[in-house]
Amino acid sequence: MKERSFVDTNILIYVDDADNPEKQKIAIKLLESGWHNGNAVLSTQVLQEYFSAVTRKLKLPADKAQRKIELLSHLEIASIEHADIVRAIELHRLHSFSFWDSLIVTMAQKTACAILYSEDMQDGRKLEGLRIVNPFKVLK
Repeated sequence: MKERSFVDTNILIYVDDADNPEKQKIAIKLLESGWHNGNAVLSTQVLQEYFSAVTRKLKLPADKAQRKIELLSHLEIASIEHADIVRAIELHRLHSFSFWDSLIVTMAQKTACAILYSEDMQDGRKLEGLRIVNPFKVLK
């Protein structure tokens, strides 16, 4: 089995973003791989942010976004607890990540993921056994 990987919201959004076909192709491949290998992890925060972004920015109808979330729920979904929020605040204070990015990192670490796929964070950065990877770096 491949390394467990946490998928940030922006990756899921690109799956639906036909205006960015190169990123869409990479995002679909990444998600399909995680689905088939059983190593992709999401959090409740990622699902909430996904719904908000695709219905607002991409104008995806709410019923279609809901159905996609129902499908994504077949992956491992980590629920956020109050201790995770406290840990995210600590990461925010120590590493100057935004609070929301700190919560993503916290959940990736909590679920023992080796990789965090995100376009928004520092590619290659390592935090306590977690490596941040920008899957779109090849496009730059």
